[in-house]
Amino acid sequence: MKVIYTEEALHDLDEILTFIGSHYPGILSAFRSRLRVIERRIANWPMSAEEVQQRPGVRIVPFIRYPYRLFYRVTDEAVEILHIYHAARRGPAAERG
Repeated sequence: MKVIYTEEALHDLDEILTFIGSHYPGILSAFRSRLRVIERRIANWPMSAEEVQQRPGVRIVPFIRYPYRLFYRVTDEAVEILHIYHAARRGPAAERG
């Protein structure tokens, strides 16, 4: 299935990559690689991630080695990445309900 980013998710990702590049440039490549692994996983198995309890249809994938979470939903046409947040931040409206 095709994976697409919403404008909000692209904004989140831009901020995250800028922050990591400025503060932790040594892990930027590994972070991007982890993101690609997540993209492939949700493209191949879109229903595999945990669903957010307060928002049926929204799923969450932790980055595991990095303190970020990716929120997405599955439509008939694509997997839409909604947001990417640092785990210390209160998540998007999708998580709060």
